[in-house]
Amino acid sequence: MNKQFFDDLSSKISQAMPPVPGNMKAELEQTIRGILHNAFDKLDLVTREDFEVQSAVLQKTRIKLEQLEHKLAELEQKLKLD
Repeated sequence: MNKQFFDDLSSKISQAMPPVPGNMKAELEQTIRGILHNAFDKLDLVTREDFEVQSAVLQKTRIKLEQLEHKLAELEQKLKLD
């Protein structure tokens, strides 16, 4: 998660809260940002980039598995004929 994400989310949360005196607003946003950051750090999340890389690897693996299954079926059929 990047800093901008936490900044945006904490800002939206603080906007949804009732008005607070001026200097308390910045302090409240900072506290919310820290809480969100800690909460998301505890989750087992991956970045979109890592997810896309793993999806591509999985797709290649599926294709290879299908090719091997097909080849195995051909070899089994050939053994039955011999």
